[in-house]
Amino acid sequence: MSRRWSIAGQLFALQVLVVTLLVGSGTVGAVLLARRDARAAAVGQVTAVAETIARSPATAAALRSPDPTATLQPYAETTRLATNTDFIVVMAPDRTRYSHPTPGLIGQKFAGSVDAALAGGTVVQQFRGSLGDSVRTVVPVRAADGRIIGLVSVGITTRAINQNLVRQLPAVAVATLVALLLAGTGAWLLSRRLRRQTHGLGPAEMTRMYEYYDAVLHSVREGLVVVDRGGNVALINDEGRRLLGVPDDVPAEGPASGLGLPAEAAELIASRRPTVDEPVLAGERVLVASQRETRFEGRTLGTVLTLRDHTELRELTGELDSVRGLTAALQAQAHEAANRLHTVLTMVELGRTDKAIELATAELALAQQLTDQVVGALDEPALAALLLGKSAQAGERGVELTVSDDSRLTGDRLPSRDLLTVVGNLVDNALEAVALAEPPRRVRVLVRQEEAAVLVRVSDTGPGLTPEQARAAFRRGWSTKPGENRGVGLALVRQVAERYGGSCTITAGPDERGAVLTVRLPVPP
Repeated sequence: MSRRWSIAGQLFALQVLVVTLLVGSGTVGAVLLARRDARAAAVGQVTAVAETIARSPATAAALRSPDPTATLQPYAETTRLATNTDFIVVMAPDRTRYSHPTPGLIGQKFAGSVDAALAGGTVVQQFRGSLGDSVRTVVPVRAADGRIIGLVSVGITTRAINQNLVRQLPAVAVATLVALLLAGTGAWLLSRRLRRQTHGLGPAEMTRMYEYYDAVLHSVREGLVVVDRGGNVALINDEGRRLLGVPDDVPAEGPASGLGLPAEAAELIASRRPTVDEPVLAGERVLVASQRETRFEGRTLGTVLTLRDHTELRELTGELDSVRGLTAALQAQAHEAANRLHTVLTMVELGRTDKAIELATAELALAQQLTDQVVGALDEPALAALLLGKSAQAGERGVELTVSDDSRLTGDRLPSRDLLTVVGNLVDNALEAVALAEPPRRVRVLVRQEEAAVLVRVSDTGPGLTPEQARAAFRRGWSTKPGENRGVGLALVRQVAERYGGSCTITAGPDERGAVLTVRLPVPP
């Protein structure tokens, strides 16, 4: 099956056709105009010659002489040759010729109407006479008293006029060819550029490609943001609008900073830096973004940003981490309990029953005291389990984790998932901060219900943060530790706080040691 004409080919053919028609029409018009001008010039020439001869005193004198032909014939022929006219006929008022280029016609009657000239006017006409078709003028010759004593007719044959016109045609033809050449070259250059821009595709192919691309862009489950080489957003597909919170009625074109995009997404788009699976916070969502440069035939076209929603996956991962942490804590406690149980059994076997009972009672009381404190203060089973698990993890790391006696939380004031996100990430951050610090290594947790908010405060005895670090701590991607996928935990805490219209602050601990992270979450009415 032969390939249909491309848009560039169709446009080139149309341009050539239009240019040919225009140039052809112009050429025909120019020829007709030149023909009209040539006839007008011939009329003007013969009229001027006729009037000059008619007004000459020699002509009037010859007409009154006994033999007018003897004087008028040589005079007329000399003038005819000098003025490039084809005939000069001087005649009597009754149209009898006194002169003619063909001497045999002298004495015969002049053919054609001369009534207007006999009435004192001028006759201009195209007439087929003895020399063929011609353009001629007939004017009267007057005596001194004004009487008409003769007529003068001067003419140029149509053949002579056409010969003059033919001599002008080469110039017209050259101009026509130059115009066609210039127009054809321009059309070819334009067609060539259009062919490059459309990649040689025809209208049907381009329509089909547009339909395919549009269907793909708006049906994929990933968000797509296409950015041109100038850094301006050119397109956001339906999923991208949903993930970034761009309403359908808002044009998604222009600078990223002017489209109301989330700050981190706008910053990533503006930076144009390549990245793979980078977490991006967008309102209540955690997105995974990948950005790469797009190139075609060595030319940079811009960048493409792909977005995937990992909000639920992040939350489920956080809950799973909490469960894993709790499991690990229970395993550690089971291991410790087994060690203590072996110790108690050994002491019983050694006959030191009193000491065995004392040790078992003390360990049980200590464990029960922590459990009673946490469960009694926090009427949120998942949060209590999280803190008990974190306490066991802290013990394994050599860190003392305590829950403040001022902690109080009753009822379902906030969704447990949000509380676990905030408390879990703050405690994890504190445990990592004090793990490598000098003893004593302590982490203190306060979860307190206030009148219209829930206050979460976690303090540690770690190295603390500088003022600059404190200002950047809640920004996604910031971390004091090297490695990928860092700096997400505190960013998630900030995201939860912003969702509730709350706040996140970092201050120095007592004696400028460690850090105190405070999150205030207003309780919905």
